[in-house]
Amino acid sequence: MKYWLLKSEPNVWSINQQKKEGFRGATWDGVRNYQAANNLKKMRKGDLCFFYHSNIGKEIVGIVEVIKEAFLDPSDKKKRFVAVKVKFKGVLKKPVTLENIKENKHLKHLSLIKQSRLSVMPIDSKSWKIINMMSSIK
Repeated sequence: MKYWLLKSEPNVWSINQQKKEGFRGATWDGVRNYQAANNLKKMRKGDLCFFYHSNIGKEIVGIVEVIKEAFLDPSDKKKRFVAVKVKFKGVLKKPVTLENIKENKHLKHLSLIKQSRLSVMPIDSKSWKIINMMSSIK
């Protein structure tokens, strides 16, 4: 299993909207950056992703699970980009802010800090555990 971070503006798609989709999940589409799209292509069923509210809040608020691997993004008329399907797994007890992440010396290497515009990025297992601990999840 691999770990990822997915960014969404909460006024466009929020963790609460994701939660309402239930076990069916929702298509994670609209990614138009090639590096982010390549990350979507690497995702496998069962991988876990942090759900990050970007622009408004700038914090990790929940976890979703990949339930369908990369397929042609139905919102891409030119058929160049892919989407995945994810389902809600949980809300973090305490959101982990970008500020908190930047303050942690063990997380300085994350793409969230180094490539702040990237919307889909891998998270190594050590960082996944650290962020979960920061959010009070055991």
